[in-house]
Amino acid sequence: MRVLLVMDPIERINPEGDTTLVLVEELFRRKHDVEICTADDLELERGEAAAVVSTVAGVNREEFPCIKLEGGMWRRLADYDALFMRKDPPFDQEFYFHTLILEHARGKTLLVNDPRGLREANEKLYIFNFPSLIPPTRVTRSLVRLRDFLEQQGGQMIVKPLDQCGGGGVFHIRADDRNTNSILETISANQSKLVMAQAYVPAVREGDKRILLLDGEPIGCVMRVPREDETRSNLHVGGRAEKTKLSARDLEICKTLAPRLRADGLYFVGIDVIGGLLTEVNVTSPTGIQEIDRLEGVRLEERVIDWLEKRVAS
Repeated sequence: MRVLLVMDPIERINPEGDTTLVLVEELFRRKHDVEICTADDLELERGEAAAVVSTVAGVNREEFPCIKLEGGMWRRLADYDALFMRKDPPFDQEFYFHTLILEHARGKTLLVNDPRGLREANEKLYIFNFPSLIPPTRVTRSLVRLRDFLEQQGGQMIVKPLDQCGGGGVFHIRADDRNTNSILETISANQSKLVMAQAYVPAVREGDKRILLLDGEPIGCVMRVPREDETRSNLHVGGRAEKTKLSARDLEICKTLAPRLRADGLYFVGIDVIGGLLTEVNVTSPTGIQEIDRLEGVRLEERVIDWLEKRVAS
């Protein structure tokens, strides 16, 4: 099997937490032909999607960079059995153009995740397809409407931009904070950018549960507990990974999402659940495999590549 992973530069890899790394590692261990490139290496000519790619010649988490590459060649995307699109947000105009290039590989290789699904499934806005599962949420650029929502929620809310990841730009807003107006003006760029406002869910202090889904089925979860001095629970800003289990409510959420995720070609996603409420659906480069592996004594990357092999074979 020949597989291409479109990812961020290997120099940025965190060997202790990067999910793309363990996918590359498992593919290489199984002796598949593994090649990687960045999104900037994608090209399009006469309707043929292609990329300048490098071959993975070795993986060693103790070295820097931990992926050893050889060569550099131009190859058509149609030459691959499968392609992982794993570039981190922001989802900007360049990312949009990259998904349009990948469109020209549709039907020629298995795309994980589907570029059409990536365009449709903004990681913040996708939750609105499941209104019964989410906390009170409003998306607006209006400062008046944001303040109105803050009042409705009893003087506390979370605000976040629509195009960032990893907790970037997330604020816990309180009505009695003299900085509130300034924060809202800043995050909305003086009412020129849309902002998501969500009810503050106190259960976040117990943790934000990341659930990984593969072809609509939950394969593992981890609780990310924020530091005492932090609102955000993201691991890279100091959140603590703790072992957890899927609750009946979690399974209900996964079951509700599964048909839509499959229809949109979103095969590998990570959802965030706080207090039994769906807050985000991460589709561009969901993480969590390494943390779950360590806590549960499993190798989720094996399940992902098992699925990939079967899907390609079928």
